[in-house]
Order: sequence, then C-alpha cells, then structure tokens
Amino acid sequence: MRIIFMGSPAFAVPTLDALVDAGHEIAAVYTQPPRPAGRGKAFQPTAVDRRARALGLEVRSPRSLKGDDEQAAFAALGADIAVVAAYGLILPQPILDAPAHGCLNVHGSLLPRWRGAAPVQRAIMAGDDETGVTIMQMEAGLDTGPMRLAQSLPIGESNAAQLTERLAELGAELMIRVLADLRSYPPVLQPEEGITYAAKISKDEARIDWTRSATEIQRHVQGLAPFPGAWFEAGGERVKLLDAEVVDGSGAPGTVVGEPLVIACGEDALHARTLQRAGKGPLPVADFLRGYPLAPGTRVE
Repeated sequence: MRIIFMGSPAFAVPTLDALVDAGHEIAAVYTQPPRPAGRGKAFQPTAVDRRARALGLEVRSPRSLKGDDEQAAFAALGADIAVVAAYGLILPQPILDAPAHGCLNVHGSLLPRWRGAAPVQRAIMAGDDETGVTIMQMEAGLDTGPMRLAQSLPIGESNAAQLTERLAELGAELMIRVLADLRSYPPVLQPEEGITYAAKISKDEARIDWTRSATEIQRHVQGLAPFPGAWFEAGGERVKLLDAEVVDGSGAPGTVVGEPLVIACGEDALHARTLQRAGKGPLPVADFLRGYPLAPGTRVE
C-alpha cells in the first residue's frame, strides 16, 4: 500500500520500521518540528525524524495541518492510507478524509479506557493489571473512532518507559496484521461503557504526596519513570524518585524512618531504590546517599 506515516516519539519508530520491512511504499513521513531539549536547549529532531532520514524517506514537519496549502500537499500524495502513532497534532477532517482508506491510529490502551494523551502513564498510576494496543480508525473526536483490532498486555512491574517500549512493538505487529487484510478487520464501534480519559501529565502533578498510601505512591513513581519523574524536595533541592518498593513502616508522612532511605507514607512506607538529583544521572540509593545523606528522622516534602 502507499502510506503516509505520521508519528514523533520513539513509540512510533517500531511501526515505521515494520511498514518498511513489510514492503509498503512510504509516500512521506510527517513528524513534529525540532524543538529545544537538554541542558543546552539545542533544537533536536524527533525520534521518527531521525529514523525516517536514516531510511531515506521524505520528512515533513509542519507546525499545523489546518491551512489549505498543507492540506492540499497532504492530499496530493495520493495515499491509500495514513498510519498514525503518537503524532502530536490534531488531524483536521480534510486530512482524515484524504487517504482512500482514511487514517489508522496505533493507540497505547484498550479503548475506550484511557483515551487521550497519556494512556501508558495513567494505566500504571491507576493500578491497572493490564493494558494493550488498539488499532483505531480515526475520526474527529478524541480517540473515539471505531476499532479494527486490539490486544491486551499485562503491565506487571513495568515502569512507563518499559511499558511504552513493549506496547510500541505490539502496536507495530498489530498494524501490519490489519494492513495485510483490511477486510478481515472491519471497524467496530467502541463500547459506551468504561470510558476514561488519560489527561496529559502536569509538572505539579509529578510531585509526590507523602500522605497517600505507599502503594499509590509506588504506582505514581513507576508511572512517571523516567520522565518526567515523580519528585520530592529535600534540603531545598528537588530529587526525582525513579524506582521504589512498598515495605512495612510507619511514621509521620514524609519522614525517613529506616535505612537505606525508607520513607513513611500515609499507609506503610516506601523504600527508595533509584534517585536522581537535578543535573545528575540516576543512582542506586546507596550511591545516592553517599553524596546526599538523608538520615532517619529527616523530613522530605
């Protein structure tokens, strides 16, 4: 098939690779424009941009698809279908309608649960036992389109980065299966029950609330690791907590009550296992404490 691919982060790369490996013709790759990133704030291309150029594919990075000229350029590609994976821009109706078979989306949840921007993080933070991938026929609503294929995946002990990688590989497999025989996977309307929304993670939300139970905080940590990272303040400095386990313990919430770095929560306690100071790399707790001691009795916020 002649395909327009639309994606931006690393999550989308396995699907792009799978399309190429399957012999599909990639008419063009649409991705977000380079943006400043890192300590030096240098402009960095997206993961899809880098991979597409390495594959010798045409890359387009419009800031919007609302203009008539951009929509005409998209339609002029004469695509059979568009494949979308975490692209990051809203697709206006003329874009959705341009390919002969419309636009298919790789969505990292079992729709209708976790429609929206952060389905992987929200599934972990909510304590879901499983999540999955849905191949969805796109329409104007937010992840409301009919489903062509879905498959579940246990979450287990995965953090957000690990689960995203697993879902990306599954999504690539499912998309190739659907494209190989569209008629065998007709669109089915989403159920009207069980709808939840995965709102974008805010910076303030990433702060740890020690009055919550250790189980809730552990899910919070895993769901935000490694980026943006759940964090707390100690000695006036912000510290990211990237990995932790629930342990027995009690005390005023936010108080270090054991070694190495066991912190009391609203219920039970949390043993910090991997931490990161601002401007530094992640460290196991023993190494972290050598450079930044937090003895029993210390309060963190």
